[in-house]
Amino acid sequence: MSGEQVLIGSIDQGTTSTRFIIYDKQARPIGSHQVEFTQFCPQAGWVEHDPMEIVESVRVCVTKAIDKATADGHNVDRGLKAIGLTNQRETTVVWSKSTGCPLHNAIVWMDVRTTSICRRLEKELQGGRTHFVDTCGLPISTYFSALKLLWLMENVDAVKEAVVKKDALFGTIDTWLIWNLTGGINGGLHVTDVSNASRTMLMNLKTLEWDKPTLETLGIPPEILPKIVSNSEVIGNITTGWPITGIPIAGCLGDQHAAMVGQACRKGEAKSTYGTGAFILLNTGEEAIQSTHGLLSTVAFKLGPDAPVNYALEGSIAIAGAAVQWLRDSLGIIKSASEIEELALQVDSTGGVYFVPAFNGLFAPWWRDDARGVCIGITRFTNKCHIARAVLESMCFQVKDVLDSMHKDAGEKGEVKNEKGEFLLRVDGGATVNNLLMQIQADLLGSPVVRPADIETTALGAAYAAGLAVGVWTEEEIFAAGHKTDKAAFFHPTMMEELRKKKVDSWCKAVSRTFDLADLSL
Repeated sequence: MSGEQVLIGSIDQGTTSTRFIIYDKQARPIGSHQVEFTQFCPQAGWVEHDPMEIVESVRVCVTKAIDKATADGHNVDRGLKAIGLTNQRETTVVWSKSTGCPLHNAIVWMDVRTTSICRRLEKELQGGRTHFVDTCGLPISTYFSALKLLWLMENVDAVKEAVVKKDALFGTIDTWLIWNLTGGINGGLHVTDVSNASRTMLMNLKTLEWDKPTLETLGIPPEILPKIVSNSEVIGNITTGWPITGIPIAGCLGDQHAAMVGQACRKGEAKSTYGTGAFILLNTGEEAIQSTHGLLSTVAFKLGPDAPVNYALEGSIAIAGAAVQWLRDSLGIIKSASEIEELALQVDSTGGVYFVPAFNGLFAPWWRDDARGVCIGITRFTNKCHIARAVLESMCFQVKDVLDSMHKDAGEKGEVKNEKGEFLLRVDGGATVNNLLMQIQADLLGSPVVRPADIETTALGAAYAAGLAVGVWTEEEIFAAGHKTDKAAFFHPTMMEELRKKKVDSWCKAVSRTFDLADLSL
């Protein structure tokens, strides 16, 4: 193969696995590698990752993906022009500037140890749970990084001491990886991007800078925070000791924002990513809309230092694919995640069973951290097929709850419809290979679902951002490519409206049964 080949690499650091994908100029993957890493659960509701293991997982994925692409005849050494990075959001790391060592395990986005801090702040602050919403678009919740940082500062002696000695650095996973990739203790860059910063609860949505009054209210010293950059610009070059030494890191986005770019979501278009959780974002254009229906206002993307900001409404669902893992790992009902579709297809309904996976509370639009999971409607007739189908339905009902809230917030003018007057939901993520899941989603929404040929749109979005920064693609090319539907799969609703309404009513009844269950005695 010619040395003229143009390639872009994408690091996709997710909640349960890391991958590295190499794309060619046509945005086709030509080499990839993925590894899972350890999930630590030291107490009920606590979830942690080892930051050093995450760095090592990136190293392994980069090395092996390059080996595979090279073995297939691609000249990666000469062709690789830039690296994009996308990451699990809100997961929080504090490390030592002088040693480069983490001062505690990373606290993962779904971890709920900060519940007592949330309750305390709600009582102390004038606006209660919504005190910071006008500034950052987010309610006080265990979900966001600022609360996790407060917990570390209050409960971990090493963090307390490092903050006092001005030796502490805070970051989400993007910040931690970029610091290590660009030199670590030998001059590593301490940066984050606008999308990840918008999930900390510390960034002003309008100025795109750390909000001084918020930092003062929470007692967070500004010197531990990274510099905020756009999603598409040359941040810095990769240091020696990596197989991609000297290559620029030129794109960085939180995973859901990267998926929006990968799906080419223009103003008025929405996407739902089905992974460990599920995340639905609607691009609201250059206006940040404050939700009155339990959604978050967030940055969608800013594709360059001088580019306009696109904002989004987001609804986050804590447990989607994780419920399937629970069926596999905790109940043993299935041996692999892919078996759930076959099992659920053995029945044509759930037999009246409704499953609400509020394992660690409920996110949007309910925001109830006192909720716990329930499975109701069980009779002697119920078997594992009904439960498997109810688990799939639970993902789709949760997505519908969020989209209904989005339509109320954005209004008729805030969404793009096709020539038939239908709102299309773009979908991606690992769980979308399940055709039954996608059909149930279309049925419960009463509108079509479109799945692209390449469902790994998160990694693709990060590659697009990096390629845009170094001139491999233009913005027009990226958004035109995302709207090609020749290889996409469409799922159209077939359920009668009356049945849909009945099922939604039953779902709402099931959700109401999950509230106020967090303190059930052991």
